[in-house]
This record gives sequence, structure tokens and C-alpha cells, in this order.
Amino acid sequence: MTTKKVYIISHSHWDREWYMAYEQHHMRLVALMDDLLHLFKTNPDFHSFHLDGQTIAIDDYLEVRPEKREEVQAAITAGKLKIGPFYILQDDFLISSESNTRNMLVGLEESRKWGDPVMLGYFPDTFGNMGQAPQMMKEGGIEAAAFGRGVKPTGFNNVVINDEKYTSQFSEMWWEGADKSKIFSLLFANWYSNGNEIPVEKEAAQAFWKEKLADAEQFTSTDHILMMNGVDHQPVQMDVTDAIKVANDLYDDYEFIHSSFDEYLEAVMNDVPADLSTVSGELTSQETDGWYTLANTASARIYLKQKNTDVQRQLENITEPLATMAFDVTGEYPHDQLRYAWKLLMQNHPHDSICGCSVDEVHREMITRYDKALEVGKFLASEAVESLTASIDTSLFPTDSKPFVVFNTAGSAKTGTIETEIEWKRLPFSQGVPEELYAQLKNETLPELTVIDAKGQAVAAEILSHEVRFNYDLPKDAFRVPFMAIYVKVRLVVTDMPAVSWESLALTVGQNTTSALPTIVSEADNRLENEFLHVKVESNGQLTVTDKTTGITYPNVLTYENVGDIANEYIFKQPEGDQAIYAHDFPATTTVAINTTKIGEITLIQTLMIPVSADETLAEEMKAVVEMRQRKAQRSKELAPFTLTTKIRLEQGSRQLKFSTHFDNQMKDHRLRVLFPTNITTDKHYAESIFEVVERPNGVSASWENPTNPQHQHSFVNVQDATHGMTVSNYGLNEYEILADNTTIALTLHRSVGELGDWGYFPTPEAQCMGEQTVAFALAFHGADDQNRTFHDGQNFQIPFTVAQTSVHNGRWAPKAAYLTIDSSAYALTALKRKEHQTEIVTRGFNLSNTASAPLEIKISGYTPTRCTLIETPHEKPLSAILEPAEINSLLWKKSASVND
Repeated sequence: MTTKKVYIISHSHWDREWYMAYEQHHMRLVALMDDLLHLFKTNPDFHSFHLDGQTIAIDDYLEVRPEKREEVQAAITAGKLKIGPFYILQDDFLISSESNTRNMLVGLEESRKWGDPVMLGYFPDTFGNMGQAPQMMKEGGIEAAAFGRGVKPTGFNNVVINDEKYTSQFSEMWWEGADKSKIFSLLFANWYSNGNEIPVEKEAAQAFWKEKLADAEQFTSTDHILMMNGVDHQPVQMDVTDAIKVANDLYDDYEFIHSSFDEYLEAVMNDVPADLSTVSGELTSQETDGWYTLANTASARIYLKQKNTDVQRQLENITEPLATMAFDVTGEYPHDQLRYAWKLLMQNHPHDSICGCSVDEVHREMITRYDKALEVGKFLASEAVESLTASIDTSLFPTDSKPFVVFNTAGSAKTGTIETEIEWKRLPFSQGVPEELYAQLKNETLPELTVIDAKGQAVAAEILSHEVRFNYDLPKDAFRVPFMAIYVKVRLVVTDMPAVSWESLALTVGQNTTSALPTIVSEADNRLENEFLHVKVESNGQLTVTDKTTGITYPNVLTYENVGDIANEYIFKQPEGDQAIYAHDFPATTTVAINTTKIGEITLIQTLMIPVSADETLAEEMKAVVEMRQRKAQRSKELAPFTLTTKIRLEQGSRQLKFSTHFDNQMKDHRLRVLFPTNITTDKHYAESIFEVVERPNGVSASWENPTNPQHQHSFVNVQDATHGMTVSNYGLNEYEILADNTTIALTLHRSVGELGDWGYFPTPEAQCMGEQTVAFALAFHGADDQNRTFHDGQNFQIPFTVAQTSVHNGRWAPKAAYLTIDSSAYALTALKRKEHQTEIVTRGFNLSNTASAPLEIKISGYTPTRCTLIETPHEKPLSAILEPAEINSLLWKKSASVND
């Protein structure tokens, strides 16, 4: 008779923060680690403890118990404490491609400082699994993954029908990524608590194992059975080894062992049958009833998503590229400071944190972390810019002019508006009393000013205003220098500025020439028009937009929709019978805010009358922990005004129509979306996800019951057919839906809810997101074969220009140049940085297509590339001029031998 082997792995799934504030969880972690270290010393039969795949738990413990460092090290060295491979257990979908990468890169490095990490892609409670995980894991040297969500198990005797591509009859399966990378994967089919709190008393143990073994054997494909001894914040079972001895006494045909993932994976991977299922791409519970995909966390506390976007864009797309370029000037790169900022950012990336599904105290602390990381990023960027501008030759400008340098640090050409302040004149405090200096400058009359380029040619720009105010310098070799200065606000449009490039301009005395071109706005008929788009603001506030390139007109664009929400931070639920309230059913007013040959902006004001909250039934249902699907609450009968103020902007040379919507939310229990009808007949759409533009079906599976189908995105979502398409971009608005008509893109702008949800009643009044808020999004169109342009523009919508004033001086670098060149419209750059702890440059990007290869040529003057992995080690693949479908492409650039240091 074959003896089956039961592998019992002790663990505790450690949410750093969730239904209690971080420090509440933290103190419980200290107690857990104390218990573990005691257990390791006193119970030689205790095999090991899996520390939840995240190394930050060690840092958190040693922050309180620094004297325990040697004990922790000894436990890891002895194989008792199993660590890694990640820094934190992130939410895949709500953080950027680079944030997912740095989590693995930092986690593996931190793990290896202590010992050998567990090489398992560990996603026990992630709210869906990213489609590029197989490729990413393999690049990190990880050949297996484990997850608790995303795949529906059917059981050994059930047949997986052909259209159920996200099901598996076994808890073991192969997982194939978009690029066809394949890794072994393990589904916690009975959750990661199926072996929790094992009884020691014989009769209780017999009942326990009878149930638990049957549950596991329903799905396992081998005679190796996994039992996870732990659950969320579970204290270690101190007598687990005694419980295992009892189990072995009870059963002759099972061998129960206290084990680890290393041992279990080696055994099960050697014995898996040939007929394992293969699941592919994103695993987001597509074959379920659709209620518990938890995708609505993408719209919980949108202010967190906006702050996350602020910091990610600052570190990834501004600070690191600028610091990488500045290294060529200074020979220095802020590795340690960047690691500090990245760790702060990633501490906000666990699923219960970035998802906005914790108690209010948690999310207040997150804002502090975001602010700290952002300020580090800004400081490092300013340091880099100072070095760069000092090395850029501005000697061609007049000596009395005020040069400034514009940087595009995005990975593709960018068009957009720059508003900046230029210091025109200063008077240091050393020259007089502050108020007298202020008055002196205040009384000065400014000459007529203009902006010129390095060739002395006038650049179309507006001198908007000027003011006198206090400021100061902090010299690196002297005491601070306070002063009063005149600041001039300048606005100009930059068109098709190349990727990772700069251009020097100057504010100088001269006549500001006017253009003979027509202005963007036609005030007579509320129309904006440039060379690419014709936009008519209708009397009801909706837009009629014509793409002049294709000649296709899109009516009813910019439709605001408001409905009730009686669920929680995890899940949206509209009250039964609730009817949507639309802004275009209320009066709309428009004013022209900007109207030049370069910029047109119309301000649209719409005031809806909406319910002030849900009715009183909701509070009782929440207190009674009524499951949200069973709730009967309705919206209140009391109405109040809800005003939307939308700035609609069109710029010369731009194919994007840009929007900024402001509102002061004083309502509760509701959701606001903006709808973009495409009138395109198709059964699929595309969205930016982690290292891919993923194709998703518009429809749902036969098992789906949720009337909505929320989805995640990063910077854009796209609907297209063979001839044309529409791309909607956003800033920190991660939730969208393709409506049931299969043609309309619905972008969530706001969601107000009053409780955490899940397993109890945790009030979260701050999740109602009261107060003034501003959201930004954009719209673009394309023809049959230029969708990638709109994808790049969508990514660039999140990346501002960097502008810095400098002096007139000689420099080694030209006043206008590109640091690198990318010759591939299919390539999306995600990283331009220096290798961790070293000086080589790392570039990373991905193919915007999962189905087509594309040529790829990247050049950095003075550097020579080789392939590397996501964790910056040599890649087995050679350098290639072809970007394969769905390929993540990382290159390591060493200074060419012919280039002098």
C-alpha cells in the first residue's frame, strides 16, 4: 500500500496593517517572533517556520528587538526560519511594473544578506495574479509560484470544459505567461489555513484529519499533501510537533511530517502527472460568480492611488532618469537614498494597504510614508538637475537673460503644457531690511519679456504674471542665503519633445511676438479645435468629438454618472432598483478659461442633485454584518447639490484631449464615473497592466452573477476594431469597466463607502472620502495601426516635464540633446537607472503587443549594452534587435572602452 505524505508547514500570513493600525499588528509580530525564537531553541522536532514570503517582517521585529539580530541570523542559517523572496506581499495590479520588480529585486537581495531565500513566488492572498508573473519569476530565478485566488478548482473527477481557461482540476498546475514562459504553480484550493490549529487530543484529531485530508485529496494530483498550519496573524502552534505525533499514531497509510516549501516543492514537482492543466495570463477569478474578485479595491480611497502615482512617477520616471544622467557629470549616484525611498513606497504596497481596504488609522499612516518618499525623490531629482544644468552649455544666450532647461524624462516623445516660474531679479537680505527690499522690487516695472531658444529664435510663450516673494538658497559649502525676488510665471507648449531629452530656453527682454494662427477655442459655439481634433461642448455638457485624422465622430463623450453604493471598501454594490443620475440631465454652464493659438481650455460646470447618503437601513445592516449581496438599503430621499467643475483642455500639436474634474464631496455611499461611448463593435479591449497591454474580454463567463465587471488598469484602457479606436488615460484612477453594451468605457472617479467589509463590522468613515478632490484623465483616438501612439501618450500623461532655471555659462553638453534614443514604437520604457550598488546603466521596458514582435534599437552615447534579468544579473538570452511578443527587455549598459571617465 502506498503511503501518502502530508507536509505540514507552519506559517502566519502577516498583513502588516489591516483591521487594526500598523503598530497593533507590529506588536503582535514581536510576540510571534519571540515565540518562534524560543521554540527553535527548545523544541528540536520543530522543523521550520515560513515567514510569509516577505523580508520586511525581520526589519519590523528588529526595530523593536535589535538585540535579537544574532538569534534571528542563527535561526535562518539553521534553516528554521524560512524567508523571502519578496520585500513585502504586494497587490500586483495596483502598483507599477517597476514596483513589482523592485519588490522582488530588493526582497531577494535582503534575503541573501541573511541566507538562502525560499525560491517560491508567494502570493497567498493577492487580489488576483498578474499575467506576466511567470516571466518575472523566471527572470528572478524562481520556477514555482503559490497563490490563493484567481483559479477555480474543479476536483479530480470533474472535467475542465474548453471555455474554462481559468480552471484546474488539481491544486497543482502549470501557469503560462503572455510570452509563453511557464512555471509550476500551486493553488491553495482549501486556502492557506487548511492545516490550522491541529488538535493534539486523539478524538478531536481524528475528526480534524478526516475532514482535512478529504478536502485536500479532492484536488491534489499526487500523494504529496500540503497542509498550511496557520492563517492571518496566527500565533505559532507551540504544540504542533505533538499534534503531528498523534496524527502519525492515528494513520498507517499517511506519513505526517513537519516540513517546508523547499521540501514539499521538490517532492511534488518530481511526481506531478503529465495531464496537469495549464492556466494562462492573468488569474482574476474569471470563472466565479464575479462578486469576490475584489477588483473594486481599485476605486476604494482613490486619493491613495493618486498619491501612489505621484511617488511612483517621481522615483521611476523623474528621479532615477535624472540621477542616471547626472552620474556622467558627478560620478555619484544616490543608491542608498533611492533604496530608502523605494522601501518607504513599498511599505504602502501590501494588498490591504494600497487597496484601501483597511481601517482609517492605516491609511492615515500611509499618507505620511508617501509624503516622505516623495520628498526624498524630489530632493534627489533637484540635486541631479543642479548638476545637469551646470553641465549644459547656455553660453549662447544673452548675458542678462534667464536661461532654463526643460527635461522630458519620459520614455517617448511628449507634447504638453509647461507652466514655470523664472526668477528675474533678486535682492539678498545682506543688502537691506527685508520689507524694504520687498517694496523696492514691488515698485519695479518689468520690461516686456519673451522666451527664446539657444539659437536666439523666439518661442511662443505667455508671460502670465509676476510676483515678489521671499526665498532662500542652501549652498553646499556655506550658510543659507535668504533673499527677496521677482518671479515671472511663464506658460508654453512643448510639442513632440524626444524621449529622455532636454532643451535650453531663456527668458529675456524682447517683444513677445503673436502668432497668426487661429486660437484653439471658438467662443461663439463652444468649440475647441487643433490640427487633430474638433471638440464641440454641447449645451448639456456632453461632448461631440471628431478625430480629424480618421474623420470619425464620437458623440456623448464625457457623460458623468452617479449611483448609490451600499457595499464596502472591497466591493461595489448598487442598491436594488437604483437609477443612475446623469450630469447632462441638469443645467450646464461654460466659460473660456484659456484661449491662445497654443492652448484652449473651457471650464464646464454641472450641478447634479443627488442623495446625501444611503438611508438609515444601511447602518443597521452594516452593524448586523449583513453580507453586502443581501442588503436592502436604498439611497436617501434627501437631495443636495453635487457640483462638477471640469477643465477641458486641447493643445496645439496634441492628439490628446485632457480633462481635470474638481468636486467637493459632501455625500456618502455613492460612486461617480465618467463614460466614454466608443460605438465600436467588439468583444474585447486592452488595458495597461504589469509589463503588458493585456487583452481582456468584454463579456463574462456563464458563472458570473455580479451585474458589474470592474477591471484594473495602470495608465490607460483602449477599445478598438480593425479601423480605429479610443484610448482613455488617467492619473491614479485604476478602475474601469466596459459596460454591457460592449462599447462604452466607464472610468471610476470616486467611490464613497463607510466600512471595511470582509469578516466583521469595521467602520471606516474616512473611506467616504469627504472634501475637495480633483481627478485627471485624457482621451485620444487612433486609426488602424497607430494605437501605440495613444498608449505612449497615455503613459506620458502621468509624467510631467521637469523645468529648472540656470545661469549663462559654458558646459560640456549641448543646449538641446537626447540622452538616449529608442527606435521602436512598440517599446514602453519603465526604467532608466543605475544598477543596484554599481555604476552600469539599466534600461527596462516591454513590448506593447502580446502577439507581434517588433524591431528594437536603443542607443546611449558612450555605452554598450548586454542583456540582463529583472534582478540585474546576466541573461541567458543574447542581445537582439527584435523585441519578442510580450517580452520584458532589460539591458545593462557599460561605459564603452573608448570613453574616458
